[in-house]
Amino acid sequence: MNEELFEQKEQLPSLADADAKELAEAASAVLDAKKATNISILRVEGRSDITDYLVLATGTSGPHVKALADELEYQLGRREVYPLHTDGLNTRSWQIVDFGTVMVHIFDRESREFFNLDKLYKDTGEETV
Repeated sequence: MNEELFEQKEQLPSLADADAKELAEAASAVLDAKKATNISILRVEGRSDITDYLVLATGTSGPHVKALADELEYQLGRREVYPLHTDGLNTRSWQIVDFGTVMVHIFDRESREFFNLDKLYKDTGEETV
């Protein structure tokens, strides 16, 4: 039997006690590793009643948008962070993964341009990855 199949995956440090900025940066890193484009971290604390940070990312296609959302949930779950809510599972043009203090929006290119959250929150001190 191949012992490699039973090797444990590398234990990652927990993000369960991470602050919102650390969580936003971790989400951004996961999306970047999975080839998302145009990744932005927007600090919306004080401008939004529902979250402190938005992470915006663009996928190249509907299947890529779904793969990005799935990978984000998987990788952050490995670090003990789980979404409170997800939305957009029936559409692959825009998916939202809500971690409470951080809300991740993953769009296809057309939806990103149409909803233009970047412009809506342009004064937030954007950090582009």
